Amino acid sequence: MADLNKVFLMGRLTFDPELRRTATQTAVTQLRLATTRTWQSREGERREETLYIDVVVWDRAAENCCQYLRKGSSVHVEGSLKMDTWDDKNTGEKRSKILVHADRVQFLDSKRSEGGMDLEEGYVAPREPARRSGAGGASRPVMAESRPSRPAQGAGGGPARNEQPDMNDDEDIPF
Repeated sequence: MADLNKVFLMGRLTFDPELRRTATQTAVTQLRLATTRTWQSREGERREETLYIDVVVWDRAAENCCQYLRKGSSVHVEGSLKMDTWDDKNTGEKRSKILVHADRVQFLDSKRSEGGMDLEEGYVAPREPARRSGAGGASRPVMAESRPSRPAQGAGGGPARNEQPDMNDDEDIPF
C-alpha cells in the first residue's frame, strides 16, 4: 500500500506572520490558521467548532507571507503533516506537536493592501507568472510556493544537500 501525507486547509490567520531566519539564513515563518467547522445537531441547533493549526512556511514563500499577509487574512494552505519534537527548557520533558509543513500558501483576499497596491497585481509567485483577472473579470488568488527558486550553494560553491533545515534548532526555532 502506498503512503500519502497531504493536507489542504482554508482559514484565517490568527496573528501577523513574523519572519525569522535559521543559522544558515534560511527564511522561515509560522502561521496559525483558524478553521471553523459548522454543522447542525440532531435537535436542529447550529453548532460550530474552531480548530487552530500551526503551519510552517520556508524560503521565499515565508518572505512573501510576511510581506503580504496580516492577522485575519484568508489563505489556502497545501502541505504535509510533520511531527515537531523538542525538550522543554523549563521542565526538561520531551514535548511534541503535529504541524503542517506548507508546500504552497495561496492568498485568498483580493482587497487592497495597506500600501494601496492590489495583492494580485503586486505579487509574483515563484515559478508562476502573476495572475490578474480571468475570464469575465473575476479575480484569481495568488500563490506562494515553499520551494527554493534556485539550488542552494554549499560551502565549496557546489550544490548543497536538498533538504529543509531542521526544525529543532533551539536557537532560532521554535517560535
